[in-house]
Amino acid sequence: MYFPYLRGKQFELIAIRELVEYKLIGKNILPIIEPVKLSSTLTKTLELFSQEARFIAPILNPQVGNFLNEIKNSDSDKNAEKFVDLLENQYVLGTHITNENTVHELKSLFEQGIEKDNIILIHKNRDYLAQYSETFADKETRYNLIPDESVFRRTIRHNRVLFNDKFAKKTRNSDYINAIDEFFSDDHLYFADDGYKGFSDYSVIGSDYIESGFAPYAVAMHIVYFDEKNNLRIRHFVSDSNDDIKDPAGKFGEALTKLVKWNKEKNLDTYGIRKLMEHYENGTYPGLGTVKKLSVMHHIELMSDFLNEVY
Repeated sequence: MYFPYLRGKQFELIAIRELVEYKLIGKNILPIIEPVKLSSTLTKTLELFSQEARFIAPILNPQVGNFLNEIKNSDSDKNAEKFVDLLENQYVLGTHITNENTVHELKSLFEQGIEKDNIILIHKNRDYLAQYSETFADKETRYNLIPDESVFRRTIRHNRVLFNDKFAKKTRNSDYINAIDEFFSDDHLYFADDGYKGFSDYSVIGSDYIESGFAPYAVAMHIVYFDEKNNLRIRHFVSDSNDDIKDPAGKFGEALTKLVKWNKEKNLDTYGIRKLMEHYENGTYPGLGTVKKLSVMHHIELMSDFLNEVY
């Protein structure tokens, strides 16, 4: 199973929502959502997954964004009420990032009705493994996302999901010109043999979190694909006119022309790629948020198709 870890920004939520709406992904995809904002886009996404009997996992103690402050100060906010109600749905799996207060915070969640064996834990720091052992001595979690490190494997024996950031983030978009084609991941090939239930990563966005976007000097698109041995590689398509922030539509066209030329050989045929091809044929510019959405959709659909064939 693949657990794409997304930060819950608008276009990331719309990406997974449209993948389900258009029936482009199978049940081997379970998105982990770290909410950064209490929004109708978030609750609509959770609602759709529950209506379609598809599992989704919102993180209840996000480490980035303003979600926690917004929900604490949300008297009579309909989105807050809807979010709390959705946590009672069987397809919405409460998820927790372990921290120094994990024992106390999990006890509070269990008192609210979240079942101990139905929660997903994300382990990023070895210092909190003792809290995991104390809390789950009698019953195991649904899944444990862990780095591929022996200290985590020794303590966490069950329901492990391999969790890594596979995206090699560059400081500037123009820096991808120096590494246009890179290895991305082979976790999908070996996770089961290595004793994991699944694998997780930050898709083609990476773990860095930036609150708001900014006008870039260069436009870059990041497209994953399989090589002849089914390793996942990533290709970066970067604009040429990168001296200032003017004409983002023109920069998008430059990067897209390179993608179209490259794909004549690769023949990638996912929804995200087809929509990008349409923008090329029509000479349209959808905005950078939509470009990111289509790149994420392409990645998740590609992984779903692979897992459908193998498992």
